[in-house]
Order: sequence, then C-alpha cells, then structure tokens
Amino acid sequence: MKLTALTPIFCIVRLAPDARIPAWATGGSFYSLTQTKDELSIVCEQAHVPADVEKAERDWRCLNLEGPIPFGVTGVVAGLSKPLAEAGIGIFIVSTYDTDYLLVKSAEFARAVSTLRAAGYEVAE
Repeated sequence: MKLTALTPIFCIVRLAPDARIPAWATGGSFYSLTQTKDELSIVCEQAHVPADVEKAERDWRCLNLEGPIPFGVTGVVAGLSKPLAEAGIGIFIVSTYDTDYLLVKSAEFARAVSTLRAAGYEVAE
C-alpha cells in the first residue's frame, strides 16, 4: 500500500456540539467535519484556524493512503497503526468512503515515515 504526504500542516479542533461550522473550517484542499451529540470535530489546514481557537491541537502532518480501498478489506488501519504504536507515535485517523488519512504530529513525521517504510509501506513525501 502506498501513502502520500499532503503538503499543508493541519490542526484538529473541537467546538461545542451546537456550534455552526465556521467558514475557516472548509478552506484548503483537505478538511473533515464530524458532528456528534458531544462535539463538532474539525480537521483542516492550520493556516486557516484563528489563533484564538482554544481547543486546537496544532502541528499535524497528513498521509493519504491511496485508494479506493474496498469495504471488505480488513485490518487497513490496524496495519498502519500497529508499527506506529510500537514506536510510540500517536496518530489521528480520518476515514472517508474511499480511503484513510493518517495524521501524526509534525515533530514525529520523519520517524513515522521511517517506521512505516520499515513495515513495508511505500511513502511518497
């Protein structure tokens, strides 16, 4: 399986469950919005997130797992997360209909890429 690095730096934001989707959340080439009874979770390019947003985990890099991946294929996320967990690298996963996106902190990005390559993944930066 091949992963490709997305160029921007990303931010993971938590807003109140009744918050309206802010205009800045949908800027850029990649964003993800998840609404639950407990929160509005946003993953978007960090450059668009205002500095005064309180619950924001900043400085994430994103790897796109090339898809589409059929729904019947099992263990995709487990295969990615296991070597990273063993290396002590935390992750955040965004799944779409076609594929998965793996986010790691920018400070751990080079080590994550090396770890995934050692586990047999092709990673294009």
